[in-house]
Amino acid sequence: MTEPAQPRNTMVGKDPYAIPLEDYDVSQRELYRSDTVWDFFDRLRQEDPVHYCKDSEFGPYWSITRFDDIMEVEGNPEVFSSEGAISIEEPDEELNVSMFIAMDEPEHSRQRGTVQGAVAPRNLANMEGLIRERAGSILDSLPVGETFNWVDRVSIELTGQMLATLFDFPLEERRKLTYWSDVAMSMPDANGKILSREDRNRILTQECAPTFMRMWQERAAAEPRFDLISMMAHGESTRNMAFERPGEFLGNLLLLIIGGNDTTRNSISGSVLFLHENPGEMEKLKANPELVTSMVPEIIRYQTPVVHMRRTVTRDFTFQGKDFKQGDKVVMWYVSGNRDDTAIEKPYDFIINRERPRHHLAFGFGIHRCMGNR
Repeated sequence: MTEPAQPRNTMVGKDPYAIPLEDYDVSQRELYRSDTVWDFFDRLRQEDPVHYCKDSEFGPYWSITRFDDIMEVEGNPEVFSSEGAISIEEPDEELNVSMFIAMDEPEHSRQRGTVQGAVAPRNLANMEGLIRERAGSILDSLPVGETFNWVDRVSIELTGQMLATLFDFPLEERRKLTYWSDVAMSMPDANGKILSREDRNRILTQECAPTFMRMWQERAAAEPRFDLISMMAHGESTRNMAFERPGEFLGNLLLLIIGGNDTTRNSISGSVLFLHENPGEMEKLKANPELVTSMVPEIIRYQTPVVHMRRTVTRDFTFQGKDFKQGDKVVMWYVSGNRDDTAIEKPYDFIINRERPRHHLAFGFGIHRCMGNR
């Protein structure tokens, strides 16, 4: 087992206003594990919203922390490129995967367009009955009067079942999808252990990829169907991917698995926690169940399951008075933007009947906005 490298000068447990801004590094993992990052982001938004960190575990990077600034960066893909990397952490050269979310135009839209229909409003409306049936069955199976694991029995189970349907993956093997997602995201296992990079890459290349390769070959030889594998196997820009561009093949599969599993299940888990911590909002919901339509986007905003996205500067560029150099790493902190009180009223409050519940950054913005945003 390998542990992540420790930050050089940890900010955990320190007064955010006692640390010089030039020493700030909001990428430190322990700030998130300890849930103590918020005051640091508050200060950055107030005093240095476009902040340069010269030394971190992930190298130097710029932080974009305000709501409007994040939208501006997202809306300028010509200067702020997604090509090659979308995370503050550099891609693993040994695994060598690529995915359409980490591509610029026009290839990004060509590949994204191949699978976008799977989560189009009409298709989701057709699946509504199945989703309701499965959700009801899962909730009816829960024990009464005893402690149980909501994440495992509800969040993971429901997302796993629906993800298997989107892939037309064997339902009885749905937990493989959850497992591969966790492996790809380097999530701790049930015992709290984090896989080594070698073990992670072995599982993804020797277990995940071959499984989908077999499915790909079967779907390619059959008539087109309305599942993600068939869509890619028959899509004009993706049909040769499995054999000619294996890194894109695995990368796009992992993107779809993670996108359908990790973010959704975290929001489902967060919903229970937020309603428990805010009993007044629970009473609102009981009194008016129709508030669920505004509650769902508020859960997603409050949870912000995707903490950040990264862009790379394509040319020297001045942004909000700061001089970016070609090749600079720029990190858009969605968790900070969704707590920006200049854009969202009472951002630290969980309010299920907001007037503009969809006014948030949890889905991103611009050409890379989440396919499943509603």
